[in-house]
This record gives sequence, C-alpha cells and structure tokens, in this order.
Amino acid sequence: MTQTRDQPSTKRRLAGPVLWLATMTVGLIAGVFYAFAISVMPALAKTDDRTFVDTMQNINRAIENGAFGSAFLGSFVFTGAAAIMEHRLGRRAAARWVLASFLLYVVAVAITMGVNVPLNQDLEAAGAPASIPDLAAVRAAFEGPWNSAHLVRTVACVLALGCLGRALWLHGRAERADGQ
Repeated sequence: MTQTRDQPSTKRRLAGPVLWLATMTVGLIAGVFYAFAISVMPALAKTDDRTFVDTMQNINRAIENGAFGSAFLGSFVFTGAAAIMEHRLGRRAAARWVLASFLLYVVAVAITMGVNVPLNQDLEAAGAPASIPDLAAVRAAFEGPWNSAHLVRTVACVLALGCLGRALWLHGRAERADGQ
C-alpha cells in the first residue's frame, strides 16, 4: 500500500505523541530536581544535623515510588524512542535535538546512579538519627557532594527539556510542511 498525505504511517502518527511524552516526563523530572535545588535543599541547609539527616532519609525512602520511577524511566525510554522515530522519518534537525536531550538525560541518570543514589544509601546505612554518634560528620559527608552532583543533574535535565522544546517546534514545522 502506498502512503499518501491522507494516510500517514503509524510511525508518523506516533512520532508526535512519543515526542510529547518524552517532553512531559523529562519536564517532570527536571521540575522535581529544580524544586529540590531551589527550595528543599536550601531549607534543609538551615536545619540542625539531626533534622537534616532524618528528613533526607525520609525523602529518600518516599521518592522510591511508582510515580517518580515511571517518569524517571519514561524519560529515558520516550526520549530514546523519539530520537529514533524522528531520525527514521527523515527529520534530521528534530532528531539531533532529541538526541541531544537523550544524551543530557543520560548524564543526569549517570550522576543519579553514580553519585546521588550511593550517597542516599550511605545516609540510610548510617542508621536512625538518634543512634548516630556524629551527626555532623554524617551530614558533612552527604550534603556537599549530594548538592554538587544534584546541581549538575538538574542543569542537565533542564537543558534536556529545552532541547525537547526545540525538537517539538521542529517536529511541528515538519508536520505542517508534510500537510498533516
């Protein structure tokens, strides 16, 4: 069957929604990271050591949920799929922007898995705040490195979101040019 402008292929019909899903999931993760960077961590910086450790342990337990996990994994899956789809549709400019977003998101995931998660695990392994003999040392080992890594992954995610915004614009132009 020959494809016409009136009968777009399934790939062509799905490319837009997949790109939107990529943008939404990356946006959700960028938003969570941004909110931590500008409000949660600055607020916690003003607390005593026990409150800081206890709160971060609770946050780290709470963030391990289906909603966060779906957006975190969905960002990777949808952005990768969108890059492939745009490339296969011959939309090279949009594909490059999606690929840039994907690579930036990979950086954020690598930082998360290589720095933030191990620090979270170390903080949890320190035990209940009431039983930690030197809360200041536990906090110092966690707070600075975690915040530094977090800032980098936040910037990577925000840039990834910006790349997807550009890709959406290019995708829309290509759709209009194709008469769809």
